[in-house]
Amino acid sequence: MSNAHSAGVRSGLLLLLLPLQAASVAGLGLLVTGPLAGRWPLSVEDDVNRALADRRETLVTALSAGMSRLAATESIVTLTLVAVLALLLAPGVPQVRRWRNAVFLAGSVAAQSAVFLLVTVVVGRARPDVPHLDAAPPTSSFPSGHVGAATALFGGLAVLAAGRLSGARRALVVGLLLLVPTAVAVSRVYRGMHHPSDVVVGLLNGGCTLLVMAYALFWSTPGTRASTGLPAPRTRPDDTGAAHTATRIPTAAPAAPAAPASPGRTVVVRHPHGCDDGTAARVRALLRGHGCTDQVWTSTTAEEPAGALAARVAEADTALVVVCGGDGTVRACADVLSGGGIPLAIVPCGTGNLLARNLRLPADPDTALREALAGTTVGIDLGRIHGDGLAPTRFTVMAGAGFDAVMVRDASARLKRRLGWAAYVLSALRHLGDPRMRLSVRLDGGAPLERRARMVVVGNVGSLQGGLPLLPDARPDSGRLEVVLLDPRGVAGWLVAARHLLTRPATRASGPRLTGGQERRAARGALEYFSAERIDLRFARPQPREIDGDAFAAGTRLTAEVEPGALRVCLPVRGPAEPVAAAGPVRAADGAEEPGGARVTARPPARTGRPDGVR
Repeated sequence: MSNAHSAGVRSGLLLLLLPLQAASVAGLGLLVTGPLAGRWPLSVEDDVNRALADRRETLVTALSAGMSRLAATESIVTLTLVAVLALLLAPGVPQVRRWRNAVFLAGSVAAQSAVFLLVTVVVGRARPDVPHLDAAPPTSSFPSGHVGAATALFGGLAVLAAGRLSGARRALVVGLLLLVPTAVAVSRVYRGMHHPSDVVVGLLNGGCTLLVMAYALFWSTPGTRASTGLPAPRTRPDDTGAAHTATRIPTAAPAAPAAPASPGRTVVVRHPHGCDDGTAARVRALLRGHGCTDQVWTSTTAEEPAGALAARVAEADTALVVVCGGDGTVRACADVLSGGGIPLAIVPCGTGNLLARNLRLPADPDTALREALAGTTVGIDLGRIHGDGLAPTRFTVMAGAGFDAVMVRDASARLKRRLGWAAYVLSALRHLGDPRMRLSVRLDGGAPLERRARMVVVGNVGSLQGGLPLLPDARPDSGRLEVVLLDPRGVAGWLVAARHLLTRPATRASGPRLTGGQERRAARGALEYFSAERIDLRFARPQPREIDGDAFAAGTRLTAEVEPGALRVCLPVRGPAEPVAAAGPVRAADGAEEPGGARVTARPPARTGRPDGVR
């Protein structure tokens, strides 16, 4: 899957928590109006409302009226539109971030309102039996819509302000914004419009909506937490953001450098949009400092996703290839270099950079290249895939068919330019109700397994954006490919699958690893896992297909097989007992093992085979 695509998958799953939130709030409302109604503290709510009604004063009444009007529907809609417009026109903020901030704020307000309306359909609660100072809307008293909307709007503004301001100014602005929902809650109780429990749940509803939206739009994308005021995890300075596991590797013994220290041709493949001029200049300087003075640069195009890499490595002895781009560019270059001896250094310049993340490369492009050049080369597996109407090609991350492929295919190009991976979320929501597909799965030439599913994914690595463990058994050096079938049944099935993926650690499940013909089910059957060296998929009807996030024509067949150790990658040397990603450690390309268990290798000879990757 591509960086944006994978983030869209994760974000789409996160947004499925909103129906769960609505169900939880509705269930709480049924308890409040049912078996818990006569128990403390609910039993004293009427006393609180009557006490406030008996002590109303002119000034407090006037202030409460202003707060109530501030959180009315007309005011919330108007203020949200103004805030969204301001966010879109904010100077000095990158366009993608402006759109993401605007979607976060507007989406939070809209999602909270949707949850509120759904709950009021299920829960019917009369308003307090005291004089009302406002006109009572025809909705249930539980929960407070005014308070929920104020929490979503002003709490969302507080989140965004925390990322833009600093020091005392940030504390003042954020504090004032967070006081608004509390003031609205007190005002609504004071004016006799809600019970205390109504406004408390209104605060919780708005707050939970903010958490879901923030996690979907910010936390699942690296580099956005600091820009939005969301707390970042405590990490080491070289932490790449990949999920840590208990798996540890010892210090690697000194090894030959991954890149040539003497003059030799270095081919640099640059994605013109992902790698800007500043990054390109720093890459040139880093390579020169490492002795790579003979540099040949080539840019990618839609027609040539690897640029002129095949021609460049064919015309002269190439010692190193550097790819500056995302997973799509890395995949195209890996297809060219597969089976050869030329090492590949990855400069992560995409949105998610899934292969780099699974290999525990630093997220910063400069740091990733610097450490890779000073590290060692290791061999990782590739997946080779073909099908009807699909010429043989390779993938480094994942390939699949069904729900994820149609999501990639139908994402609006215009929205992708403006929203980035968030455009995939909108596409995914349109296809949650698509019919299941019938398919057969044949593992290593065994008997076909007949299944129904919404999506099938074959992976070389296992973690998606934000460390989501879609394929917990996948390792890039295992000599096997992992398969997952996603088949949730109804809303409950989607929620169970989302909960399973979001709450499990980014490590493989306990127990022995799967072998050919074995299977494992999870999330009440919504997820089914397999492992094999060769996977043959047959679909009853043509299904859309995708490879590392690039959409391909629909077809009825996909065959994937592993190419063990087919690609040499430059990776940093890890420190003592440093944890590795969920993908696990990768083996050295030449299989050499140093004392202490560390696998390293010197720089391999330049490739002499066909540059197009066909063997």
